[in-house]
Amino acid sequence: MGIRSDLEANFDFEIVDEFLDHYSMMVDSMEIMIIDLSKPNMQIRCIDELFRVFHNIKSASGYLQIEPMSRLATLVEDELEQLRNKTKPVNEETINWLLEISDMFAAWHDDFKNDTPLSKIRFALLKIPDLEK
Repeated sequence: MGIRSDLEANFDFEIVDEFLDHYSMMVDSMEIMIIDLSKPNMQIRCIDELFRVFHNIKSASGYLQIEPMSRLATLVEDELEQLRNKTKPVNEETINWLLEISDMFAAWHDDFKNDTPLSKIRFALLKIPDLEK
């Protein structure tokens, strides 16, 4: 039994289906917003949008008791909050880390589609980039 079956066994089908629809849209938009962080005229907007995306994932996955997803989204949300308070451009290390984070959420998206167990978080993702470089 995979992650989707687990959710459907514990929550109303409509709630799970709505989460998966929204999650799919958020995962699809993540990478573009992360890449656009390197454009000075797009940085503030992208940080705010990414913050909203990860906040929504954190809230929904917390409600659905998808602990690894909720914890990683919380970590990313905290880092994005720090970026909101910076005036310097987002550095390459941070953009690369966020792209790897995006890949993890995309892998989880595949886990939902294929109804397989949720992939383990890669340890390297837990190494926070230096936001000040």
